[in-house]
Amino acid sequence: MHPTPFFSDLRKAYEAELHDLSFDSDGKHVLKKHLAERRKELPFLVQMMAASPEMVSVVFHQAFHFLRPEAMHQLLATEAESFPAWDALGTALTLEPWAQPLADAVLKEPEGEWLLAVAAGLEFMHSHPSARPARSGDDAADSEDEDSDKPEGEDGEPEDADEREAREQEAAGQAWMESQGFDRKE
Repeated sequence: MHPTPFFSDLRKAYEAELHDLSFDSDGKHVLKKHLAERRKELPFLVQMMAASPEMVSVVFHQAFHFLRPEAMHQLLATEAESFPAWDALGTALTLEPWAQPLADAVLKEPEGEWLLAVAAGLEFMHSHPSARPARSGDDAADSEDEDSDKPEGEDGEPEDADEREAREQEAAGQAWMESQGFDRKE
């Protein structure tokens, strides 16, 4: 199934939001820090869930474990005004324990179930390349599954896709600067 235009368009905004949170002004990868800050802002952010759901959805980045991909594909093919109730999605996914209080807070809002469905759909597309709309060009490299022998990040944890992307962007930027006659940054 192909995602609806709603999810296809919102995915781009979600990916951009994650990218914006990934780096500080020095180009250092700080996604975990910025996500922690964003999660503390949830009481304010819920006011924006209808206008900018991607800004609220990022608080649930890496919060879901998807048990039934076919149910998530069905969600992605559903129009935004027809999403299933949050409880109905319960058999398709589970939440990380740290995310449950955030979900409980969102569910107290009138559009809370809708936002959680959006967040789950966006995160599913982010973490499952087969759920993304077909893209062309060099984006194909982004859709490869992560290897279990991936490099370690600064914190000694295995490097996730965001950290790998940050490292690759840094290397590409340094190579370009060097090709422009600048010395390589150490």
